[in-house]
Amino acid sequence: MRSSSFRYLVKEGFRSIWVNRLMSLASVAVLMACLLIVGCAAMVILNIESMLDIVEGQNVIMVYVKDEASEYETSVLKVELERTANVSEVIFIPREQAFEEQLKKLGDGAEYLGALDASILPNAYKVKISDMAKFTETVNEIKGYQNILRIRESGDLANKLIVIRSSVTYVSIGLVALLFIVAIFIVANTVRITMFSRRLEISIMKAVGATNSFIRFPFMVEGVLLGIISGVFSLTIVWGLYELAASVFTNLLSVIGGTPVPFTRYALHLLFGFVLVGVFTGSFGSAFSMGKYLKEQGSVVCDE
Repeated sequence: MRSSSFRYLVKEGFRSIWVNRLMSLASVAVLMACLLIVGCAAMVILNIESMLDIVEGQNVIMVYVKDEASEYETSVLKVELERTANVSEVIFIPREQAFEEQLKKLGDGAEYLGALDASILPNAYKVKISDMAKFTETVNEIKGYQNILRIRESGDLANKLIVIRSSVTYVSIGLVALLFIVAIFIVANTVRITMFSRRLEISIMKAVGATNSFIRFPFMVEGVLLGIISGVFSLTIVWGLYELAASVFTNLLSVIGGTPVPFTRYALHLLFGFVLVGVFTGSFGSAFSMGKYLKEQGSVVCDE
């Protein structure tokens, strides 16, 4: 294709968007709705993942050793804990260290424990796990080991976050799939209306020997442009909504020692994904509608 022909076809794609601006606006709106849901769901999932990482670091399993356990038996327990499949780290906390930490937490109230010493506390192991999804299985496995006085664990929050993450993922996939189909349908009909309004021009082009590719190209340009516009505007709106939500939930996340994930860290990834989805949707809708139209008009010929 010559450069002059390419410039002409691209210009026609831009002109078609303006001439059919109402339908183009409808196409952009539907694409944006789809991309907004994708973007919001992605940021929610990223924040849930961040919270899970924090919980994995804080929600450890505390394994307390029996007082009558010998030093050798205590060491054997450590080896067993380290060999547990889902355990990433085992830290020994002697009773003296635990007692000192309790005194520091009490502050001025520590004077009431003046008559007590570290012997009131057991030795313990702080066990960090690798996969929170296997938290319960790991706890049950550890409970089977010898010389354990008791186990302190609280995996409820992690389990709830995992359920929320799964729910958000499934709901997002369902909504995105539905809106994706609707978006293709809207774009296809936008292009179809454009072709109908230009049916005389298309017939003349076919009569003088224009190939199907030459006729399709402006409509493909139109679909791609609609996708790019939708992607850029969607990113801007998602950014604004996320910053607003982050300012509201900052205090809530601080309870577990977390902060909202910075949007700028993923802005380029989202923009690339938005534009890619938008371009694919627009170009696919245009190609589908164009091919169907030419077949209905009996105008499909072999490309030269």
